[in-house]
Amino acid sequence: MKIIFLWLNSLFLLLPGLLSGQIPSPYERRDVLIPMRDGVRLNTVIYTLRNSKEPLPFLLTRTPYGVNETESPDRIPYVKDMADDGYIFVYQDIRGRYKSEGAFEMQRFTRNKKDPKAIDESTDTYDTIDWLLANIPNNTKKVGMYGISYAGWTSVMGAIDPHPALMTVSEQASPSDMFLGDDFHHNGAFRLSYGFEYAFMEEATKQDSLFPFPNYDIYDWYLKLGPLSNVNKLYFKDKLPTWNDFVKHPNYDSFWQKQSLISRIDRPKIPIMNVAGWWDQEDFYGPLKAYQLWEKQDQAHKNFLVAGPWNHGGWGRSDGRTLGNIQFDTATAVTFRKEIQAPWFAYYLKGKGAGNFAEAVTFQTGSNTWKRYETWPPKEAMTRNLYFQANGKLSFDAPGTASGSDAYISDPAQPIPYRTRPIEATYGPGSRWRTWLTEDQRFVHDRPDVLSWETDVLQEDVTVTGEVWAKLFAATTGSDADWVVKLIDEYPAQYPQQPTMSGYQLMITNDVFRGRFRNSFEKPEAIQPNKIETYTIDLHTINHVFKKGHKMMVQLQSTWFPIIDRNPQKFVPNIFDAKESDYQKATHTIFRSATSPSHLELSVVKE
Repeated sequence: MKIIFLWLNSLFLLLPGLLSGQIPSPYERRDVLIPMRDGVRLNTVIYTLRNSKEPLPFLLTRTPYGVNETESPDRIPYVKDMADDGYIFVYQDIRGRYKSEGAFEMQRFTRNKKDPKAIDESTDTYDTIDWLLANIPNNTKKVGMYGISYAGWTSVMGAIDPHPALMTVSEQASPSDMFLGDDFHHNGAFRLSYGFEYAFMEEATKQDSLFPFPNYDIYDWYLKLGPLSNVNKLYFKDKLPTWNDFVKHPNYDSFWQKQSLISRIDRPKIPIMNVAGWWDQEDFYGPLKAYQLWEKQDQAHKNFLVAGPWNHGGWGRSDGRTLGNIQFDTATAVTFRKEIQAPWFAYYLKGKGAGNFAEAVTFQTGSNTWKRYETWPPKEAMTRNLYFQANGKLSFDAPGTASGSDAYISDPAQPIPYRTRPIEATYGPGSRWRTWLTEDQRFVHDRPDVLSWETDVLQEDVTVTGEVWAKLFAATTGSDADWVVKLIDEYPAQYPQQPTMSGYQLMITNDVFRGRFRNSFEKPEAIQPNKIETYTIDLHTINHVFKKGHKMMVQLQSTWFPIIDRNPQKFVPNIFDAKESDYQKATHTIFRSATSPSHLELSVVKE
């Protein structure tokens, strides 16, 4: 009788899945509120493996984006390979978001450790792990932590002050510095559309909310918005803390410095896997910077890097064979999940495998191959300068002329769109935000306010693996200016293997620099009109082969709207307080002579 009862009970559990055509999950769900040291309770979803024959380790992720709708881990491509291997999966709303109690604070500052009652994301992680070890049966007392974007940042917070049971962390696309290179600013230039829409999404209510734009194409809406002072005046009414922080802190002051990982990271205390996507439209700077910061004190070889041909979090969703119009010939995201991420946690949490992880594993675009390196950037990379020349030419030969320049008029009233129109709201219906970095740049190539230089057709492959820097010698008739630099792979005019890519201008790396910060991000200075100044711009690291038959191209412009706010081009102490009359046309000049040789510095490797 007991056997029949057990069989009927099992059939009852299986029946809903059988009727729906879906195999029932081997995981069962439990929803709990976990108390923190200050009494605030955090909403947590826990998936445990039914009928596990052995104790299992935990995999924890903490997010502001809501965990209530999280499916069973065996049905989520991002973690399915690990779910098949068997773990206890834990998903948690951070404090103040969705069903968690307490107040939300964007990238909460590190606590005063002298105060035993102080809290931060590290203590919330610590307290969560403590509770899990004591209250979830059949566990191994080992925890791994992982997450993408904000959940990557909370993973970093767990790692900098780790619970003894926290064995390893994989921060993936974590922001590192919101003023220098991640979501809200790049080199001091404000990321308007993203900063506006994200602040509203996270802080208008406890749950994600989209700003109700009246336009589908938001380019015109942002242009008609006018000066940034109109945001609080017309819409936010001083109610969104993050927007108010943008206004109060226009420079790299103590607020941004305290929030940055630069002030939080020391030596890696547990093994860290940093994960980045070459075309991450939100946080490419972050994981590379986190890796760099940890690497400075990594005597125990606990710090590792993975980078692939993905957008923001793309390794967790698709198979990674394509991104936008670009093809990679292999399922790069599947490779990451099966051959990198799953073995990583299996080794550090279960003792499975050899643990022979390369210092850096990166996907080399152009050749479309995975590469392993003992150092990053690789030591064998040699610096070669790619110089701007007359008649739109680009060459590894330095200019020999005594004079030479190219000029254009930049008009804040007619800014260059950063992607093809219509520009949909960042997370709105039909948005192409996720793939804009791979868009064909021919849509701006012939504009009079865009300068372009290109090499002759390459007679051999050029492999750039490592850092890329732009060094501009430039002048303006204004007293401030933005410089947008793009390194582009220009495909052959006829490309038979994929005809739609013929002549395609693919951005490999890019960034913007706000001229007022040329000497200091802390103390902006007006630019003296018509004086040649030097601008050194970090274009980050890449691993790309410019193939024989292609061309290398550099494009330069001064507006990138509305992802970057309009620079008035007249120096004002705080652009958030600028008036409409402060926005003025200016003529910008790029010099390319023997004494002022504007160029890109490339890390070139002989394959």
